[in-house]
Amino acid sequence: MKKLMVLGAGFPQAQLINAAKEMGYHTVVCSIPGDYPGFDCADEVAHADISDPEAVLNAAREHQVNGIATCCLDTGVRALGYACERLGFPGLSEEAAIRSADKWQMKNAFMDAGVNTAKCYKVTDRASLEEVLDKLTFPVVLKAVDLQGSKGVYICPERKDVYASYEEALGLTRKDFCIVEEFIEGEELGAQAFVYQGEILFVLPHGDNTYMSHTAVPVGHYVPIDASQSVIDAATEEAKKAIRALGLNNCAVNIDLIERNGQIYVIELTGRAGATCLVELVSIYFGMDYFKMIAAMAMGDDPTEIFARRDGKNVANASRMLLSEKSGRVKAIENTVPMDEHVYDLSLIIREGDTINKFTNAKDRIGQVIVSGKTAEECLQRIDTILTQIKIEVE
Repeated sequence: MKKLMVLGAGFPQAQLINAAKEMGYHTVVCSIPGDYPGFDCADEVAHADISDPEAVLNAAREHQVNGIATCCLDTGVRALGYACERLGFPGLSEEAAIRSADKWQMKNAFMDAGVNTAKCYKVTDRASLEEVLDKLTFPVVLKAVDLQGSKGVYICPERKDVYASYEEALGLTRKDFCIVEEFIEGEELGAQAFVYQGEILFVLPHGDNTYMSHTAVPVGHYVPIDASQSVIDAATEEAKKAIRALGLNNCAVNIDLIERNGQIYVIELTGRAGATCLVELVSIYFGMDYFKMIAAMAMGDDPTEIFARRDGKNVANASRMLLSEKSGRVKAIENTVPMDEHVYDLSLIIREGDTINKFTNAKDRIGQVIVSGKTAEECLQRIDTILTQIKIEVE
């Protein structure tokens, strides 16, 4: 039986493991020890740090796997490229993985390829920071280049904010520099894409709902987006240019975009499927199992066969992470949501007595809800109603 190694053992990776098992693959979950759901559903466990490429390579050899995959997190992307290239497995290359994981290398690749993106400068010390700030107008965005999600990303309205953010970012990053880029004020959106044997099978733009922490953090998504065909076409074209700029191939792709006055800017992209229910968004919209596409490609089987079986209905759907506005202990949970055919998923990952954090990033989520409907607007309204039917008392 062919073995698939999945990097990461969280809730989304557990879904990937279960999809792979349904396809008849033997599964190996690779992760550091912890209370993760992926350990309960995989056939084998490999304890390794998935941010360490050599550790992942050694684990893959030890467990004699036939392919490696991940989804919904950046932590293992570099190791995925490193190990796949050395073992001859399908997957993104090591070079593409490095570009995906380093925002500075990514920006340079964008600029070299003519991808429409924000102006960006490297900052190595206080003097270079001052020099860069004289070239930009406020607000600006300061970023650590090697962290995932919204960690180490700061919107800075004034010069004094940049100084504090710079020191904080240097305390988080493993690099000795950060980047500062222009702030593009506009409508945040994203796209999911899939590349197989050099062909971009699809680009699916989606709307984003965000929560303002130290930066705008995506907490939900929906399709189809409410935009003109010219904006959709521009998003698709810039996404394709960015994919080719990084040399992404044989992988799912998660893309962050901003639309301003009809023009699309690429913020960043990564060679893995998006988190916060984006795999489900693709699956529901196209009428197929996107987790199975990811698993098939990693195992050397043809993912286009799964994509070809989509039902063509292009079903509107929306998702939202459940979150808390304050930290504390969960005293009581009340859930009066009536479950019907439109509620695709409603998951609470907390119980009474648990300690939770005020939401700052995706790791602080306490659950999720996914719904379908006739239109995106209907789906978003349905989610708003559901949120009023879930009450969590925190003390």
